[in-house]
Amino acid sequence: MMREIHTRYGRENIGFLWVLGEPILFCAGVAILWTMIRPSHEHGLPMTAIVVTGYVPLTMWRHCLGQSVKAFEANGSLLFHRQVTPITIIVARSSLEIIGTIMAGIFVVCGAVFLGFMKPPQYYGILYLGLLFQTIFCTSMSMIFASLSEMSEIVEKLMSVFSYLSLPFTGAFTMVDWIPQKYRWYMMLSPSVDNIEMIREGQFGINAHAHYDILYCCGINVFLLVVGLYLTLNVRKYILVQ
Repeated sequence: MMREIHTRYGRENIGFLWVLGEPILFCAGVAILWTMIRPSHEHGLPMTAIVVTGYVPLTMWRHCLGQSVKAFEANGSLLFHRQVTPITIIVARSSLEIIGTIMAGIFVVCGAVFLGFMKPPQYYGILYLGLLFQTIFCTSMSMIFASLSEMSEIVEKLMSVFSYLSLPFTGAFTMVDWIPQKYRWYMMLSPSVDNIEMIREGQFGINAHAHYDILYCCGINVFLLVVGLYLTLNVRKYILVQ
């Protein structure tokens, strides 16, 4: 993980602090912009808190996905070391993005609470559970797409298209309760939607009217994790070491 930090951010200036600084700029910038141009409340919920609780997990997912593409090829020379495996490479990359995003989220939330734009979370338990599921989901997807991008160049080319087209199904910009009932189950098929619904219930309490299925979240995350591990354990023969 330390090698990844030095390789990506260098040793000069603030260096590794960009692990925290980059997501802070993303999350805080979007939160400030939406707070300025949108009504103060939407569906009875404060706009700043809606944006922060949606954009932090979204940033985690997008950064993990973006850093997974060709991750093994970029670090292929490390595979000559016995202790380094494809799993350790992708877990290090994912952990770096997840830790940085969560720390940035804490910083933005503390700032928003201090300035009076947000209130502290009401239910920490369900909020932490949503974050836990989101970290597992992001790590699993990183493993899957890191492996698939080594197996096929088409996956690498389509990654940016996929990440943009899937934005409406992340749950970051809306809540399940806000859409017509007959379409809700489509949204809830996305693990990210369930995870963000939990996070928002933790933030807003019963006022959020959150919809989620914990058993489904457990099942789909375990399934994705198993698929990710299987692909990662079998990807080594596709890695081109330069």
